[in-house]
Amino acid sequence: MTGANTRERVVDAAVAAFGSRGYDGTSLDALAGELGVRKQTILYYCPSKEALLDAAIDRASGELSAALEEALDGAGTGWSRVEAVVRSVFRLAARRPELLGLLREVSRLGPPAATRLTSALEPLIGRATVFLEDEMDCGTMRRHDPKLLLLAAYSAVIGVATEVEVLKALGYEPTARSLVRRRRELLSFLRSALVPG
Repeated sequence: MTGANTRERVVDAAVAAFGSRGYDGTSLDALAGELGVRKQTILYYCPSKEALLDAAIDRASGELSAALEEALDGAGTGWSRVEAVVRSVFRLAARRPELLGLLREVSRLGPPAATRLTSALEPLIGRATVFLEDEMDCGTMRRHDPKLLLLAAYSAVIGVATEVEVLKALGYEPTARSLVRRRRELLSFLRSALVPG
């Protein structure tokens, strides 16, 4: 196995661990045990737990950006672009729940981790802000503060897609069928909030 492959395995395992157990709930010793390597191997590729978190953030933000770019490439205009983004995030939630769990965890941790994530996603945030402003100017979407709208939509989508314990408390079982239903309800909510008439 090459060094690049080992580094990829280490970062993938970090995404999974930080996204499912949280940053504080993940030890490098336990991660090394899961990977079948020594802790020093992890530290060779990422010299600290913080550096490993940075690598995991870079991996997660890269995957999210790629998924959203792919969704937007095939989307039309107006509402269909919003719908494509939401569907893409829900596909990620079904395929890689730990990735979205990591994004949620990074938001909880605050700076500097959250700052790194925000910086990585800034190009997408900028494009989305311009898109929303243009749609509002054309009258195809209701007028709102675009950045606040993005924050609210991000929180709603990530929450509905990943907050398993909260969903269970509300009577939703975390099944594939439930995920589809939650996506449909969220899209309906967003459409009624954004699209006039």
